[in-house]
Amino acid sequence: DVDAAAEILARKLSPYDAGFKGLMDSMSRVLESNAAHRKTPKIAKGARDFGPEQMAIREVAFQKITSVFKRHGAVSIDTPVFELRDTLMGKYGEDSKLIYDLADQGGELLSLRYDLTVPFARHVAVHGISNIKRYHIAKVYRRDQPQMSRGRFREFFQCDFDIAGVYSSMAPDAEVLKVLVEILDDLALGDYEVKINHRKILDAMLDIAGVPASKFRPICSAIDKLDKETWETVKKEMVEEKGLEEHVADKIGEFVVLRGNPREVLAKLQDAAHPLSVHPESAKALEEMNLLFEFLEVMGALGPFSF
Repeated sequence: DVDAAAEILARKLSPYDAGFKGLMDSMSRVLESNAAHRKTPKIAKGARDFGPEQMAIREVAFQKITSVFKRHGAVSIDTPVFELRDTLMGKYGEDSKLIYDLADQGGELLSLRYDLTVPFARHVAVHGISNIKRYHIAKVYRRDQPQMSRGRFREFFQCDFDIAGVYSSMAPDAEVLKVLVEILDDLALGDYEVKINHRKILDAMLDIAGVPASKFRPICSAIDKLDKETWETVKKEMVEEKGLEEHVADKIGEFVVLRGNPREVLAKLQDAAHPLSVHPESAKALEEMNLLFEFLEVMGALGPFSF
């Protein structure tokens, strides 16, 4: 009856009842959970929201970029935001650790795309494409430690323009660089400098300096940081983190300090007294760079480049 039910409830709510503490603990957890849901929502670390004004600027920029791509005869493609993990792994060297892995959703191991280049290569292989000039503007993902003030995010856009197929030596390379110059000019960002190099020249430089072949890629990764770090910082990484002997790092330093006007630097590297002019790989690469510079000169686009 009602009186009996009231008596039972009164006993349960009594501080002396054995189950009272457990009841209060349960209520506390419920209240804390509800309070957590009432907190102001936060955006994920390394990601950003964009308001209407920012989106308006983005739309104008993307329109200008896309118009340059189309002017050069490129077509657009799209690929999934995730790929099979096997497709992505082993393509980025040390940076493979920055790939976002997804939980198994039915037997396939998947990861978010790290860039747009590897998915493009997979697209070409899957569809049997022999020749294509394509552009792709989409978001990519890096499981990195974000530094918002330095423009390093976990989610960001890439704008890719690639030419796949068989063409005359350095002709596609020259067109890609011409596209870059046209985009930067159309965006009216002010003065800029485009730094270019050749992987075979870099490999020959490491070979001449005495870097073991097994350390080429890790050392290249360190050298790539010279745009943001001092030579002393990069050298320290090579020696202390990559295990390179100090005198070998010093030899690399003698090469990397040489940079500037493309024609002037090329002339110095092709001088008979320079070791890169006689190394079989770099000698061929220097000839390719000479051809590239000729193409860019004809296109009227060599001005903003440094070598």
